[in-house]
Amino acid sequence: MLVLLVEDDPDLAELVFEYLESESIQCDMAFHGQMALNLIEQNHYDIIVSDVMMPILDGFSLVKTLREKGISTPLIMLTAKDQLQDKLEGFSVGADDYLVKPFELAELVARIRALESRQSGKQFLLTVRDLSLNTQTKIVSRQNRTLSLSATEWKLLEYLMRNSPQVISKAKIENLIWHDEPPSKDAYKMLIYRLRKSIDSEFEQSLLNTVRGQGISIG
Repeated sequence: MLVLLVEDDPDLAELVFEYLESESIQCDMAFHGQMALNLIEQNHYDIIVSDVMMPILDGFSLVKTLREKGISTPLIMLTAKDQLQDKLEGFSVGADDYLVKPFELAELVARIRALESRQSGKQFLLTVRDLSLNTQTKIVSRQNRTLSLSATEWKLLEYLMRNSPQVISKAKIENLIWHDEPPSKDAYKMLIYRLRKSIDSEFEQSLLNTVRGQGISIG
């Protein structure tokens, strides 16, 4: 599990970070909402834990921006605000849980694990329009027709569907597929060509989209 902690109080951030690590939960840190958005564009997080009152971009604005972008990563809000109206505002913009400061670290971990467990139960079946990918049965289908994909195409498609409708950069895809080994000159182009042929060639509507100079998305 990889958690993104968004907290502008460095002492609290360090305390929570160390406790999560001690519970075998990997954690990245951001100190305001804009920094969090930058990290979310680069990485896939299972859970986001965010403070509300932060500089540059507050927690309410952060979760609202994520949901408007179609990013459904579960989010727990941490805040000293304990008024009902504040909680309602958090839920209305898309937060999944709410923990009032001061809180017990063990309770935060319990809430993280509960959200992760709930999310993993949903995530074995990924759908984008009429395309579905089942991570348990390893079946990809579109309009009830089973599609045949290579292992590399499967890996890329799963990543794109989990992050839909975000545009994923060429550099991020190359790192996902080939890690630190630079691919051959045409390897990236061939991978995208084969994936597009696998999921789009026999259907009227294309799902794989190329955004010139930015990367690709599915949706």
